[in-house]
Amino acid sequence: MDIRELLNTTDHFAAGTGCKIVEVDEHHAVAEMTVTSQHLNGGHVCQGGALFTLADLAIAALMNQHGELTFGISNNIMFVASAREGDYLRAEASFVADHHKIPAVEVRVINQNGIMICHVTGMGYRKSAPLPKE
Repeated sequence: MDIRELLNTTDHFAAGTGCKIVEVDEHHAVAEMTVTSQHLNGGHVCQGGALFTLADLAIAALMNQHGELTFGISNNIMFVASAREGDYLRAEASFVADHHKIPAVEVRVINQNGIMICHVTGMGYRKSAPLPKE
């Protein structure tokens, strides 16, 4: 089972929000979701936590694709534009530094028109343990 299949079946929270990994290789990872009414906040735009979940899933896929269990230790999110119901969002993650213990990643979340919705940076900690198989 590759990292894409593993996370798509074991990350129940991300799956429950409609997020799905669609691409992963050694240099980048992509997660996607469509904004539904369940993602909207009181201002009728996509809630920040939903955007962060999408970006975090892409980060997890990229940082864990080596097969070593890696957990996030620090993240920062900057909201640039609002996502609305019906928007198709794509979180594209790439390494800033693929350090053997403390990897760093940046993610650009864009909508179907190529407009950046948010920018996320994250750092992880690679444990000396393999990924769980299920």
